[in-house]
Amino acid sequence: MNVRQLDISRRTIAVAAALIGTVSLVIGAHAALNMRSLDAAKAVSTDQVTGSIGQTSRLALVIGNGHYPDASAPLTQSINDARALSSALRKNGFDVDMVEDASKDDMVRAVNRLKSRIKRDSVVMLFFGGYGVQAGRESYMLPVDAVIWKESDVRRHGVSIDGVIEMMKEQGAKAKLVVVDASRRNPYERRFRSYSHGLAPISAPDNALILSSASPGKVADDGKGEHSVLVSELLNNLDTKASAEAVFNKTRVAISRASEGDQVPTVSSSLLEDVQFNEAGG
Repeated sequence: MNVRQLDISRRTIAVAAALIGTVSLVIGAHAALNMRSLDAAKAVSTDQVTGSIGQTSRLALVIGNGHYPDASAPLTQSINDARALSSALRKNGFDVDMVEDASKDDMVRAVNRLKSRIKRDSVVMLFFGGYGVQAGRESYMLPVDAVIWKESDVRRHGVSIDGVIEMMKEQGAKAKLVVVDASRRNPYERRFRSYSHGLAPISAPDNALILSSASPGKVADDGKGEHSVLVSELLNNLDTKASAEAVFNKTRVAISRASEGDQVPTVSSSLLEDVQFNEAGG
């Protein structure tokens, strides 16, 4: 090998080494960029999951139906109650879905929205104010577009309270809270019954707490105030540091005393742990 060939070989090796170094730098930079992108994606994913858990830990579906075409006058208290209760629940950390004057489709969609958001850690509340009717020993919430002439129409056009509670259970809600203010004389039952039966007993599955405005089979007359008697007393107790069960029981006792026993709300509990409305009370 002469000197010229040796010089060319050295230059070739130097060029090759430079190329290899450049490629290595590019590969290293690309790998580092991918790692940063992966770390960023993980961070976003973690934020989304954390946010999702925070948003779904306390859920409420609040339905206030007041304008029933078959009624002689609107139930103005039901709308006021839904708005006031929604505001109070939001202040106490609940993510509230409020529906006013809901049709059957509106109510079904609202229940489905609630179903899609319930997680294993969720405390879930249902409130219904309006007309309710029992059929086949089961209580139904009536939408404003209900067309009822016989008992079978109640099952067809109403939304089962027990069915919604069962859905909460199946979705794995940690605790289920239900307030039903619907034990009213209504314009429907007299079409197929000689008198109103009020609502049927609502059974509480595991870890549930249920408050109904009157005893099973009884009806309650609306007062003259802005809110129903049930919601007025409930709002008075909602911000206390007492447990939800204590809040419901205080509401029941206050209404029973104020009405001298004419209206006695029902509280049914199978709670396995304390649940507070007021997060500061935990």
